[in-house]
Amino acid sequence: QLQLVESGGGLVQPGGSLRLSCAASGFTLDYNAIGWFRQAPGKEREGVSCISSSGRSTDYADSVKGRFTISRDNAKNTVYLQMNSLKPEDTAVYYCAAGGDCTSDEAWYDYWGQGTQVTVSS
Repeated sequence: QLQLVESGGGLVQPGGSLRLSCAASGFTLDYNAIGWFRQAPGKEREGVSCISSSGRSTDYADSVKGRFTISRDNAKNTVYLQMNSLKPEDTAVYYCAAGGDCTSDEAWYDYWGQGTQVTVSS
């Protein structure tokens, strides 16, 4: 069974940090670009960050540049999203997805995780 499983979400105070993980089972992530997306209540899902299959190319939404860092460890079949200086507006369900290209276009992604909740609140 092909699965992506996100973990690492939770409740954090503004200014705090979290590291999200996206682990694959049933397939290898080596040949996949990975994207992180998020959906806040009442809003459409948006692209947050992505990383190419090689790891040499990354991209970030303007809203998270300088605060979030995406990385991958192919040996562990896992992709990470380090989130620093978190703000209340980062509150959302975060999803990872595997696909053919590092892009914010959801159509390029074939496999999706179930999501992990991130809440930034004092």
